[in-house]
Amino acid sequence: MTGIALLTVPTTDPGDTRPFEVLAESGYRADALVSVIGKTEGNGCVNDFSRTLATAVWEPRIPQSAVTVFSGGTEGVLSPHVNLLVRDDRPHPGFDRGLVAAARRSRVLEPVEIGRAAQVDTVADTVGKLLAELGVTPADVHLVLVKCPLLTSDKVTAVQAAGQAPVASDTYASMGWSRAASSLGIAVALGECDRDTALLALAGEAEVWSARASASAGAELDDCHVLVVAESPTAANPLRAVHGEMADAIDLASVQRLLDRVAAAGGTVRQIFAKAEADPTGSVRGLRHTMLTDSDINATRHARGAVGGLLSALKGDGAVYVSGGAEHQGPPGGGSITVIYELPTPERTDG
Repeated sequence: MTGIALLTVPTTDPGDTRPFEVLAESGYRADALVSVIGKTEGNGCVNDFSRTLATAVWEPRIPQSAVTVFSGGTEGVLSPHVNLLVRDDRPHPGFDRGLVAAARRSRVLEPVEIGRAAQVDTVADTVGKLLAELGVTPADVHLVLVKCPLLTSDKVTAVQAAGQAPVASDTYASMGWSRAASSLGIAVALGECDRDTALLALAGEAEVWSARASASAGAELDDCHVLVVAESPTAANPLRAVHGEMADAIDLASVQRLLDRVAAAGGTVRQIFAKAEADPTGSVRGLRHTMLTDSDINATRHARGAVGGLLSALKGDGAVYVSGGAEHQGPPGGGSITVIYELPTPERTDG
């Protein structure tokens, strides 16, 4: 199976097309793209149109089989950028395995289905198809990224006019419900829980999370964009990944343990994908935080800034993918984290 390469390219604005030039300069074609994963400089909330602009720029220029995943919010030292996952069929002598990736769009979700069992099932089904396409098992998977829809005011009105109840009448709250349903769909597909338990968790009656799920919501789409990244013995490239979870927003130790594994393998960190949220208890390690009671700055923006600063310091730059709102993506108040790294080329021992 063809493996993947990863290019991380800074952007000057959400409509920046320079990454296409970098892609070509690196010897890759746009039709080999699997996914474009970006951080844009909007507020990351319902009215973050930086995501919409970036999507409008990229969607017409990528293969129909590829997906975009744009996460708004580059608070603090986080820097706007795109991560290009591209099929890499070049030979890499000395490697007997590597990272693979596949992407799909789910069916369109009806507004009344957002945040509910139908979304859990849809995401689980899509992830399952991607696992089959890649020929990998859930144990091989290090990251599942989902971009999912939210409820706009028009959608809420339409659902209510049809005599139905939306999962939330508040559009911002619908983002959390959508992320939760997507994350639980990932957990079901990866065998981390069964469907019944996932639905109990969605109702707040069970505690389930995945350390490999990363879901963000936006108004720029009506379906779910799903990406699976896994390690496979059928590919041969220098990319590898490790995943884990942060217990809270300042859990340096857990991140360092992952980085120690990278260092022990002789690897170089290429990218960190992480989820972040304000601890719902209102405190971090016994001390009160004000993220949930700040009427000026949304809690997800606080969380991205805090976790983004920690991870940027460890990676050495601010082009880190940190997404806010971690419902069922790592433990409450913490978040899932995946580190993609590159191994050095093995030295040849033949004469």
